[in-house]
Amino acid sequence: MTPAAESSATGFSATPVLANDRVRLEPLALAHAGDLAVASTDGELWRTWYTRIPSPDDMVSEIRLRLARHAAGELAPWAVVDARTGTAVGMTTYLNLEPRNRRLEIGSTWLGRAAQGTGINPAAKLLLLERAFEQLGCIAVELRTHWHNHQSRAAIARLGAKQDGVLRNHTVWTDGTLRDTVVFSILDSEWPTVRTALTHRLQGR
Repeated sequence: MTPAAESSATGFSATPVLANDRVRLEPLALAHAGDLAVASTDGELWRTWYTRIPSPDDMVSEIRLRLARHAAGELAPWAVVDARTGTAVGMTTYLNLEPRNRRLEIGSTWLGRAAQGTGINPAAKLLLLERAFEQLGCIAVELRTHWHNHQSRAAIARLGAKQDGVLRNHTVWTDGTLRDTVVFSILDSEWPTVRTALTHRLQGR
């Protein structure tokens, strides 16, 4: 499908299955709740103060929330499935959909502890970036994270994204602290190089 064919708001919020040898992104569904609760339990990730990862008890309500926002055309949510095991190990989402400006954000992403450092994250990002630039015709893709989430900042930079800046006191966090949001982006002119680097990186795994 050409970028022009998917340049509408409906195209930006669509959630087709995206897959490669390492990971499969499936449209998020309540059927993923059990696997995702287990993934969240691994390392008690939801207790990390600078991230927003649903606890096992909150997983169903979080999925329902994302599905409601998807139905409203506000975002495109996927379950991240390990292609080797068929198990859902995390979530990822297209946010801040701007089809008119041909840009979006990849965010609200998390992976269970056991899936981190396995190549699943870069493999998923490759699929999401391919869709954004090659099917949706985006001219820019953003990625954002908490200033104190150094692991996430390093992972985003390793993708080939450039840091645009920091939004100071951007969000009031659930515990009352203030989040400084670090904003990264990849431009369409940078995508061929980013794609090549990601592809070679995954071939080494």
